[in-house]
Amino acid sequence: MPLKTFRPITPALRYLVLNVDPELSKKKPEARLTEAIRRNGGRNCYGRTTSLRRGGGHKRRYRIVDFRRNKIDIPAAVQALEYDPNRSANLALLAYVDGEKRYIIAPKGLKVGGKVVSSNKVPEEFLPGCAYPLSIIPAATFIHCVELLPEQGAVIARSAGNSAQLISIEGENAVLRMPSGEIRMVNKRCRATIGEVGNGDHMNQSLGKAGRNRWLGRRPRVRGVAMNPVDHPNGGGQGKSKGGGGRQHLVSPWGQLAKGFPTRKRSKTSNVLIITRKNGRKPRGKK
Repeated sequence: MPLKTFRPITPALRYLVLNVDPELSKKKPEARLTEAIRRNGGRNCYGRTTSLRRGGGHKRRYRIVDFRRNKIDIPAAVQALEYDPNRSANLALLAYVDGEKRYIIAPKGLKVGGKVVSSNKVPEEFLPGCAYPLSIIPAATFIHCVELLPEQGAVIARSAGNSAQLISIEGENAVLRMPSGEIRMVNKRCRATIGEVGNGDHMNQSLGKAGRNRWLGRRPRVRGVAMNPVDHPNGGGQGKSKGGGGRQHLVSPWGQLAKGFPTRKRSKTSNVLIITRKNGRKPRGKK
């Protein structure tokens, strides 16, 4: 996808770089496949801010994406490629032969008019956009939109440019290399889509101005050390200090350590299937 730069006739255009795809449709999204979003500006059900730097932004409608791919052996044609304001990847509008329409994450290389299918049978050729159980996908294949549990719906490798790689099938599990480099096992009955997620140049964009960030609903970021002690644990002090006589570690506004503190939740059903962490280390308790 080409990156577009602009003539610097204004300060905002001087550093603006956007990825423009001429194949993206200009039409409005399918009304039956959208629903309203009730945004909360980073506040919980009690009205307290729990996620900082969120609020404002352009009004959006949520596109209902088919992450289960449970229309088995019913072929579909790609009717349009569409922009989705709620994620970094683009969407592909599928028109099934039975008349139903669904959105899926658009993989790299999928064009308008292309044919995709979700099946449990081994095909002659594994084409991008087609979904199969991990048990019949060849080793070393790049996949995306992978389920973590059978029939749960895709939760792995869904953002722009991402993909996982199927390493092997061992017993009832498939060994995957995750986008982070982590190697883990997943049930071989889980469904995955062939190919990489498209819109890979999303990460190479430059918004050019702070206002474009505000359109996306992102508010300014203020460092904790620049605040007053009443607003942040790291605030206050003379000069550049972190409060508490300069002895306090960097923390969140609610006191959680920001560096060197594991934030991953322990899950007995998921963590036991991890073979190698993204840093190459073995999980705790494994030799």
